[in-house]
Amino acid sequence: MRYIRPNSLTWWAGLLAMLTGIASVALPTTGPLGEVSRLVALLAGTSDASPAGLIFLGLGLIGLRDRLERGFRGDE
Repeated sequence: MRYIRPNSLTWWAGLLAMLTGIASVALPTTGPLGEVSRLVALLAGTSDASPAGLIFLGLGLIGLRDRLERGFRGDE
């Protein structure tokens, strides 16, 4: 459970990036959830990042935060 740190801003940024990527993949572009899909596309920057890129960015931010914290403490 060392990766779950709700007090860390980096953790929240990583989580938001992951959730935006997952929502970009899962939400349909038409139908009753079309407006939510457009909001997610707006958050993702529509053409700037792929959903997979956002998911990996989020995971990377969470892992990087943990690694930096362990590095400063001297744990391996």
